[in-house]
Amino acid sequence: MIKVVGIGPGSKDYLLPIAQKAIQEADVIIGYHYYFQFIEDLIQEGTLCIGKELSEEEKRAEIAIEKAIEGYNVVVIGSGDAGIYSMASIVYQKVAQSGEDIELETIPGISAFVAAGSKLGAVLGHDFCCISLSDLMTPWKTIQKRIEGAALGDFVTSIYNPKSVKRYWQLNKLKSIFLQHRSPETPVAICYQLGRADEKITLTTLSALNIDDVDMFSLVVIGNSQTFKYKNHLITPRGYLNRKPETGPQIQEASFQEIIGQLDIEKYPKDFLWAAIRCVHTSGDLDYINYLTSSNHAISILHEHLVKGGTIVTDVTMVEAGITKAFTEKYGNKVVCLLNSQETLALAEKENLTRSQAGMRLAAQQYPDALFVIGNAPTALIEVADQVKQGLLHPAGIIGAPVGFVNVVESKERLKLLAVPYVLIEEKRGGSNFAAALVNAAFTLDTSDIYLN
Repeated sequence: MIKVVGIGPGSKDYLLPIAQKAIQEADVIIGYHYYFQFIEDLIQEGTLCIGKELSEEEKRAEIAIEKAIEGYNVVVIGSGDAGIYSMASIVYQKVAQSGEDIELETIPGISAFVAAGSKLGAVLGHDFCCISLSDLMTPWKTIQKRIEGAALGDFVTSIYNPKSVKRYWQLNKLKSIFLQHRSPETPVAICYQLGRADEKITLTTLSALNIDDVDMFSLVVIGNSQTFKYKNHLITPRGYLNRKPETGPQIQEASFQEIIGQLDIEKYPKDFLWAAIRCVHTSGDLDYINYLTSSNHAISILHEHLVKGGTIVTDVTMVEAGITKAFTEKYGNKVVCLLNSQETLALAEKENLTRSQAGMRLAAQQYPDALFVIGNAPTALIEVADQVKQGLLHPAGIIGAPVGFVNVVESKERLKLLAVPYVLIEEKRGGSNFAAALVNAAFTLDTSDIYLN
């Protein structure tokens, strides 16, 4: 029987009862000779203690196998936890290779990074990782990849084996990699001889981390982008006080903030940018900002029309349904869609028009100063554009977002030549949802400062 036992970082307070029991029951104890001082009061009279050098891990495992085959109850000790940078891996590997039927058990211990976490307070409150800088058995190329992954992934990172007499440059390289992804003010802790008489903890920052203050008996803990210092503690929030939004308005607000964070907001006029954000939110596609075109200050002009209770004419009921009713109720706007009226059906049949086209022709007569919003039919936009060009219609503005493959581009090109405020979705793109989104953008322009300032 071989038990691989973690004895913690050194203090008796960090030695688990299950580990104490295993040590007391052992016939043979094998380990790095330096560690025996931490368990000497637990070793029973007559127990064979075999101390080896720091680099003799394989030899310790081989001796453990020999003694287990001889029938002894063997304990292999290691600092911290037996399975973390300790003896469990090599012992299990050697037993597997030996082909011997030896019973194995791992007894856990308090690892140095766990002890550091408790000493520092709450630094391990969110995702974390551990990296050893020892390249004795792991190529530096592999270690560097792990460092880059930890830095890029924003993990709280505990650094084992940070420095030795011959390995004096690796920690400095790690620091430079982390500074590419973390703020220079990221909290850092140097934890020396944790759980032992000479214990010392130094709090610093990533940029101020002095490599000369670190040695082989140190554990270095680097916070993530959210970690902060409070008194002598390091705290990494888990997110309890910053939960994901749950209500519709909260989700929309969070979405807008994410969109804004990915756009060059200095490049565009504010009213245009606000309309673009609403279109990107509707499509889920940041490139939609490149398909939005408007005349100068069009959204601002349409905002004034709407907040004064101006009428809105739409080509289809889907556009009408997409305009937020809370806005129309607040400002007293009338939303008109004549698509399915008897008068429209009669005109369409009489003049050989599409229903959308006939509806726009009637609306132009009845609501000549309305905002005309086209989200479906290019024939409707053509009708409105022609009415304006002929001087028969003087609308407050036109939103053109018909979608499809026939006459769509042509209808939008007409709109660009009109001396009225307009907003359009270029090419074959668009649809009722975008038309409604642009109306809602105009309604809410006065709230855009919350996001854009």
